[in-house]
Amino acid sequence: MENHIDHLRAVLECMRTNKLYANADKCIFGAEEIPFLVCFIGKRGLRADPAKVKAIVDWPVPANQKDLRKWLGLANYLHKYSENYAELARPLSTLLKKDAEWCWDTGQQEAFEAIKESLLQAPILALPDPDRPFSVVCDASDFAIGCALMQADGEGHERVIAYLR
Repeated sequence: MENHIDHLRAVLECMRTNKLYANADKCIFGAEEIPFLVCFIGKRGLRADPAKVKAIVDWPVPANQKDLRKWLGLANYLHKYSENYAELARPLSTLLKKDAEWCWDTGQQEAFEAIKESLLQAPILALPDPDRPFSVVCDASDFAIGCALMQADGEGHERVIAYLR
């Protein structure tokens, strides 16, 4: 906590010197993690916003292309937390093609549930360290490609920074 206070003091002094002001009602001090866009950032890394994951998981089965497009739009926003997202979403994406006939069967239902489960099991993503080397792990099929940006942590364990599609 002492380091936090020292860093906070330095930031506030820099802000004052440059005539920058913060709205105290919007500030969070001494927190283990803070919300930022659609994630939470903490010392262990980035995790998906549980409210967004819950919205995806609680979404009813889409009844048409419009419903599916809305759900996939929300799920796509969190794709970096989902391993093999492109492959999981493929049966659903085919329903969004211009002349596709709407046919929701077991393949689509399984894909719908697999994406939900993938986001429920989402890892805490590591924060990138520019002083350490990165690696990219790729996998491809005839229909999709997926990659993971990885980096070893201080203990030598490979951690996911983001899943890419």
